[in-house]
Amino acid sequence: MIIEPRMRGFICLTSHPTGCEQNVINQINYVKSKGAIDGPKKVLVIGASTGFGLASRITSAFGSNAATVGVFFEKPAQEGKPGSPGWYNTVAFQKEAKKAGIYAKSINGDAFSNEVKQKTIDLIKADLGQVDLVIYSLASPVRTNPVTGVTHRSVLKPIGASFSNKTVDFHTGNVSTVSIEPANEEDITNTVAVMGGEDWGMWIDQMLAAGVLAEGAKTVAYSYIGPALTEAVYRKGTIGRAKDDLEASAFTITDKLKSVHGKAYVSVNKALVTQASSAIPVIPLYISLLYKVMKAEGIHEGCIEQIQRLYAQRLYTGKPVPTDEKGRIRIDDWEMREDVQAKVAALWEQATTESLAEIGDLKGYKNDFLNLFGFAVDKVDYLADVNEDLTIEGLV
Repeated sequence: MIIEPRMRGFICLTSHPTGCEQNVINQINYVKSKGAIDGPKKVLVIGASTGFGLASRITSAFGSNAATVGVFFEKPAQEGKPGSPGWYNTVAFQKEAKKAGIYAKSINGDAFSNEVKQKTIDLIKADLGQVDLVIYSLASPVRTNPVTGVTHRSVLKPIGASFSNKTVDFHTGNVSTVSIEPANEEDITNTVAVMGGEDWGMWIDQMLAAGVLAEGAKTVAYSYIGPALTEAVYRKGTIGRAKDDLEASAFTITDKLKSVHGKAYVSVNKALVTQASSAIPVIPLYISLLYKVMKAEGIHEGCIEQIQRLYAQRLYTGKPVPTDEKGRIRIDDWEMREDVQAKVAALWEQATTESLAEIGDLKGYKNDFLNLFGFAVDKVDYLADVNEDLTIEGLV
């Protein structure tokens, strides 16, 4: 079939297998171009099919020659309908790993469930024995707690008061004012249950009990802080409360890992175009201005550049891992530079529908958004007939 992007709000309903494959190959080539990393050798990536999780799997495999197990929840193609982008990303990753002679197996299912945790542990025991790095990079809006059976749904809301500020419809370039009503306590509780650190802790508890964490094992989860411009809807909102919980969990998990002399970290990453960030009011306008500034400064990074730098310059340098006063790894350091933020804040004041095309990088934002689904990727013929019904080799 010939596949074109079909949009509904901040979601693309279609994905392109060849474009997703080229995206994965581009990321692999970037990691290889940066040279070998003396990093992990056996890695579990929870949330391995898109974004930072996919970049972590690629960096582990093609930067450190590591065996990887990837866990995700993705959909294969159905009649007349392509699969999800993460499905095609994993098809491509498994294919490239096999060509390179690198072990890679994948599990598709609900990572919040005890069944998927046990299936993953059984696979590690059978094939790898133990892992020395666990990446936790889940980005789901819904979680069913396997202990209580309660299903929680996260919300994107401010806390304490209504919030109004500029935002942009990145499809049209229309800048408008958005107002969001504040969260109630149930909203906060549910968002923390979905996006906080409880499930990360459950994974580590079960892996420790099963003996599949190697001596000195590390585990890393990903977070975001961002600037004052976005804090009402992000860091001081419901998501921020969940991120606070995630970051606090790193200390609890580190205490548990003392038995294997391991450590848990939270890496604070930069703002990037993801399916999740596209859904948050204000963030798309901030990112389009940030991209303009960081590209002009020559310090712009995508997911793969961020994670390669995290591994090569933070986690695996042979020295103690540098952290801030709250114990977090800061790979958002270039985004949060004072000069960068001052320029973005000045542009924010000027941002209108008429001015954004010139002062922002809306084109770069749109392109990155389409790339998530395998569209607008260089070297791909989108007029060609493609086979959408692809299977993941190495799927357990």
